Amino acid sequence: MSDELSDELSDELSDVLLIERRADGIAVLTLNDPGRRNAMSDAMTAAWSTAMSDLRTDKELRCVVLTGAGSAFTSGGDLSWLADTNAEAVPALRDRMLEFYRTWLSVRTLEVPTIAAVNGHAVGAGLCLALACDLRYAATDAKLLAPFTALGLHPGMAATWLLPEVAGLPLAREMLLTGRALTGTEAERYGLVNHAVPRDHVLTEALSAAARIAARAPIATRLTKVALSGGGHPDMESALRWESLAQPVTMASDDMIEGIAAQRDKRLPRFTGA
Repeated sequence: MSDELSDELSDELSDVLLIERRADGIAVLTLNDPGRRNAMSDAMTAAWSTAMSDLRTDKELRCVVLTGAGSAFTSGGDLSWLADTNAEAVPALRDRMLEFYRTWLSVRTLEVPTIAAVNGHAVGAGLCLALACDLRYAATDAKLLAPFTALGLHPGMAATWLLPEVAGLPLAREMLLTGRALTGTEAERYGLVNHAVPRDHVLTEALSAAARIAARAPIATRLTKVALSGGGHPDMESALRWESLAQPVTMASDDMIEGIAAQRDKRLPRFTGA
């Protein structure tokens, strides 16, 4: 590949995914293809993969906020190639889809909390991406839907796991079998999102939550995320065993000493992650 072509590809990847790193350890990722409602194209998928790799090694990272440019969060997978899939054998399609799923869902492998600022429609794989985040704040008029079977498709992107995990099996069945769409307001009522706010306030609300997370002790926060991952512990005994190890880890940290001193001195703590 020529240097010129490589630069063009790099520019394309950076254009479809904007990354803003803030001084407080918060990274804001913006899916940036509003003309296509931020569809998860090959270029955006490649940019996402690179971003996740970079963020995974960022020691200063405290929280990640994900949103979309324009009127949509993301319309999900790029459907333009589906018409030609009949020419491909199932094993090849399986490999392609599995790589796509794992690339986007790698957001769950980040050690820091993640927040989806669902500024507009979140459709199919786009809804699953929001569900893969730890917290969700949605516009009251956003539409959240998983119309896989209406397209003749089985659900993908772990929809059959993520929807029951977040909102329970009854709602998952209704959304996946009937195609029911929820507004942001309805999604809050069902627990699919944490809060629904006016569209102009979605990112502000998400960033406010991110700032509260970033101000807390990094080691304790990361270990708490691990404890809650995958729906939490299977039973109380498992929780006790985990906590009896994880809590002493934080007891041995400088951050615990700082937290106690700050409470005693009635000031804000200055956590370093040590």
